[in-house]
Amino acid sequence: MTKAEIIEQIIAQTGIEKPAVTFTVEAIMDTIKKSLTSGENVYLRGFGTFLLKKRAEKVGQNISKGTSVKIPARYLPAFKPSKEFAAEVTTKVKVK
Repeated sequence: MTKAEIIEQIIAQTGIEKPAVTFTVEAIMDTIKKSLTSGENVYLRGFGTFLLKKRAEKVGQNISKGTSVKIPARYLPAFKPSKEFAAEVTTKVKVK
């Protein structure tokens, strides 16, 4: 599902005009991005948590040159679904 499809679903469920829904969806996504880039997790009860995961410093290999490369520690955004959300997906989505 794309962002455009999410916007269309919200319009169909609420009857709110497209510009207002688009603005709201963009504002939610922007707020989540800003929170994570400032180091703050986002908790949505019943849905899940957008959080930062720390990746430790490590040594990688540059295969073409045959040298070792130091990869610095960094944070990556991640999503952890709530127990209720994960349970609902597990029960409703069938393995193909």
